[in-house]
Amino acid sequence: ISPCLPWHHGNITRSKAEDLLSKAAKDGSFLLRDSESIQGAYALCVLYQNCVYTYRILPNEDRKLSVQASEGVPIQLFSVLSDLVETFYSPNMGLATHLQFPVQKEEEPEEEAVKCPPQLPPRNSKEIQGGDSRGSELACSSLGDTYLQRLQHIDMSNLPEEHQKSIEEYFHTSVSLDAEQVQSGNPSLPHLKKLTMGICKQLNSEISRTLPTLETFQRLLDQQLAPGIGRLRTQGKNTVVRKSPSNTVVPFFQAKTAVFEWAGYDGGHRRSLIPPITFEVKSELLGLTTKMFLKVDVETGKIYFKKYKDGPEDKYFVHNKILQLVKSQKVAKLVIMLETEKEKTLRKEFVFDDTKKREGFCQLLQQMKNKHSDKPEPDMITVFVGTWNMGNASPPHSIASWFQCKGQGKTRDDTADHIPHDIYVFGTQEDPLGEKEWIDTLKSALRGTTNISFKQIATQTLWNIRIVVLAKPEHENRISHIFSDSVKTGIANALGNKGAVGVSFMFNGTSFGFVNSHLTSGSEKKIRRNQNYVSILRFLNLGDKKLNPFDITHRFTHLFWFGDLNYRIELPSTEAESIVTKIKQQQYQELLCRDQLTIEKGEEKVFLHYDEEEITFAPTYRFERDTRERYAYTKAKATGTKYNLPSWCDRVLRKSYPLVHVFCQSYGCTNDIMTSDHSPVFSTFEVGVASQFVSKHGTPITSDGGIKFMNCVATLMTKSKTKFFLEYHSSCLEKFVKSSEGENQDHSDGSSRVFLKLVPIISDPEYLLDQHILLCVKSTDCDESYGEGCVALRAAESSYTEFHITLTHHGERTGTLAGGVQLRTSEGKQTEKLYDFIKVERDDSGASKGKGLDLINKFALPSDITNPSYMGVGFKSGGVTDRGWSYSMSPKSGSGGGFGGRDQTHGNTSPKKTANDRSAVRSPTGKASDNVYVCLGLGGKPAEMFDNPLYGSMGKGGVPRGAKDQPDPQRSKDQLTPPDPIFSFTKPSDQDPDRPPVPTPRNRSYTCSETKPPSSVNTASASAPLHPPTYTKNPVKPSRSEGGMVQTTNRPHLPMKSRPGQADITPTKPKDYRDSSELPSKLHVEWWLVSVTAMLVFLPLQTSFCTNSSLHMH
Repeated sequence: ISPCLPWHHGNITRSKAEDLLSKAAKDGSFLLRDSESIQGAYALCVLYQNCVYTYRILPNEDRKLSVQASEGVPIQLFSVLSDLVETFYSPNMGLATHLQFPVQKEEEPEEEAVKCPPQLPPRNSKEIQGGDSRGSELACSSLGDTYLQRLQHIDMSNLPEEHQKSIEEYFHTSVSLDAEQVQSGNPSLPHLKKLTMGICKQLNSEISRTLPTLETFQRLLDQQLAPGIGRLRTQGKNTVVRKSPSNTVVPFFQAKTAVFEWAGYDGGHRRSLIPPITFEVKSELLGLTTKMFLKVDVETGKIYFKKYKDGPEDKYFVHNKILQLVKSQKVAKLVIMLETEKEKTLRKEFVFDDTKKREGFCQLLQQMKNKHSDKPEPDMITVFVGTWNMGNASPPHSIASWFQCKGQGKTRDDTADHIPHDIYVFGTQEDPLGEKEWIDTLKSALRGTTNISFKQIATQTLWNIRIVVLAKPEHENRISHIFSDSVKTGIANALGNKGAVGVSFMFNGTSFGFVNSHLTSGSEKKIRRNQNYVSILRFLNLGDKKLNPFDITHRFTHLFWFGDLNYRIELPSTEAESIVTKIKQQQYQELLCRDQLTIEKGEEKVFLHYDEEEITFAPTYRFERDTRERYAYTKAKATGTKYNLPSWCDRVLRKSYPLVHVFCQSYGCTNDIMTSDHSPVFSTFEVGVASQFVSKHGTPITSDGGIKFMNCVATLMTKSKTKFFLEYHSSCLEKFVKSSEGENQDHSDGSSRVFLKLVPIISDPEYLLDQHILLCVKSTDCDESYGEGCVALRAAESSYTEFHITLTHHGERTGTLAGGVQLRTSEGKQTEKLYDFIKVERDDSGASKGKGLDLINKFALPSDITNPSYMGVGFKSGGVTDRGWSYSMSPKSGSGGGFGGRDQTHGNTSPKKTANDRSAVRSPTGKASDNVYVCLGLGGKPAEMFDNPLYGSMGKGGVPRGAKDQPDPQRSKDQLTPPDPIFSFTKPSDQDPDRPPVPTPRNRSYTCSETKPPSSVNTASASAPLHPPTYTKNPVKPSRSEGGMVQTTNRPHLPMKSRPGQADITPTKPKDYRDSSELPSKLHVEWWLVSVTAMLVFLPLQTSFCTNSSLHMH
């Protein structure tokens, strides 16, 4: 940014620009920023009457600049920005008001000077003294001189003359250029590559001379040694010779590989063999506790039940007879559901020594089911994510404990050591090794423990920050669309000593993103670290490039962000000894309350909507090297003693789309890797993945599915004066869809509707229920996004469903979007997922018994069992809200469903009340005039569609199917659009009048869209409590697809035949073996009483809604 243009703020965010203009608080205040939507364009932001008006400044083909002002104003072209701004100081130029008061850029705090990457020092010359600006140039020139001096002492008489000249020329001129590129973060050494290519130009002739010998050797190895032994496999990937200069040495090693394969060894490329493992458990039979042994043989696919460790193995079940595992939350108990020979189910209960042993057992059985599955593609994989600040020191001889998750915290059991993960992601900072050396180290270490040669998927390096992604060989063809990038956040965002590297790819139909970052150090620099995070979020270019409105937080099904984040424990240096004492006593929670990342994340200043597993390990920084017993929290510097209090600098966070399966298996740090002042941190995740869908019924000519959005209401926190529209993006759509424009409204009495039908490319439920719709609210004046969110189609699996999602932009909360979604799929059967194989039993002790339900509870099971399949679906008893399907939602009250899950985290659910409730958008002052509304989708224009490059053109005219279903603008606006009867779902019920209001947004001016509430709707008082009261009934147990969604009906579903237009065939779900038929035998006798009681209790409720005399209670 030029100092002579103080009003040009560069690439600041739109939200930051609005804040600066609000502080100026004068009509005519203005600033320029870079456009977020068009590269090379600018945005002129002007304040007038407490609203911000934005005008795009676009360059033409001749690089001339023009302002998109009001219609009728002649277009003027300018060569430089200063002339443009000077012209618009004059009135009547087409702006809301003429420019008067430039808003200058805020000064950033100074940072410590950072040394450039270390140069190769001259071995026989004095070090360069002084710290002048020419130090780097002198270092580069001395580097070339040093090598030229060495060259004079080397005998090159046997080298060709042209080679001698090429080498001398490189050290004269090009080595300094390569060194400069290394300083700027580019380690590719292009001039050295050019030199080696020139030297190797004649290698082809050498290959032609040695090729006949190697072919003879190949034919010799390829012959049968004896009948029945078989041919040596030297075809395909093991072909011995290729006529390429880069493969001159490869034939020998590949011939050696052929010999090893004949001998039964293939260099580690065969599948990993997991040895049989035996678990000692306790079983209760007739009130007596007996010891038993469970032997799991993954390779043969059998589980043995033995009374003695060395007893006979005559009683076993094969993998396809093991139906389900159900884990208890209170004790290390596990229920195994088995299928007997007579196709009946058998329930067996066992208690393990601890939950870690039980988890190891479950992981082995999952591995067995996966290994022997007849599915062509996996639906669940495991991912290792590790981060380590190496402290510019070489790693020790063994780093196996890192990727085996051994040490402190949530670790894997020893029985799971031999289970390899599908994908390994290693992030390092202050890494002193070369890229190839580090990758070879990782591959060798993994081969030593898993016997698998992992494939390198991607790597990216920025100075000493590096990310490496390795995968099993069988996944190589499943991984595509690989991208990598880096962002510098050092001084002035120009140095790469701090920053981030990232990798993204598609695994079949699921997108993954991985970011390894090294943020600014220093306990007092948390604000700068927050700025580093936003810069990385905005400028790291990964994933689908067509998702321009969305940053990396919304581009991936699963995003993992890790590294040396450098957030510290915020306590005075005098508390150092006290901190060390608490660490020794493992009082981590007291220290985590003062953890900067926890505090900043809780205040939504950084990592909004990211999840982190509970920390149960000691701080990973700053240790004395070669020991893990002492923290070195003082550091002598020229300016005095600097304190680095023990802190959790090294972290792993994740963010996933709603209603997808992700479960953290481990999160901790090692104890035995001590070469650095940081300990390596490990984490492993069980992740659901979607297949590249292939229809079982062939390719349909037209899709008979449909996705319908209606009654969408956006509430935006902005001062911008503009029009807005919605964009819908998804890989299940042939094109992205754009709604019609809406006007801002200042508490108008009129209502607004957004009614949009989307046509998916495939309507099979097996495919469609795994898809998500990305939505963004964009402005018409500069085509920039004001907020993005995500809706899971699985949430609308069973009925019309209302949603309420938080909109974010560049890591900041910018508003909310509420509405309803309907989904129609074709007929089809959903297959069972591997992650549905293990379920969790949820205790129901926190729910109080309601009146009339005591008799049922007397005979019911002591606990409920629910499916923990989806991230964020958790339940807390005692009135704490359950976590819903959106990233952040308002709490709801009532006796709604609770959701059991592995992640028992706090969260909010989507409210039943739509944004019609005025209290949902009221400002903290309670003044109605503080709110501005935007009406989306008015005017009756059909939605526009734009090409999705993955699927080609939509057809002529670009008008989607279903555009005829757009709402008639002449229809009355006094009612919300009801669900379409062609979707054959139940009608949404009235809003819940007892629900408390949405928490009040921050005190800024807003741009909102809202519909007029029907007169019959009773809105909640703005002073109602934000947290719901304690449940007075047992919570309803929804299916996994509800996932915290607001159900729009509180009445029983009608039978299929009574629903108009509904087909009689429903998609078949995988069987859940936790039904009443699988209850313990001691409850079977009394279950009829429970059933009759349930019928009597709910009879008035059902009969009040049933008008068809053919409906009978069974």
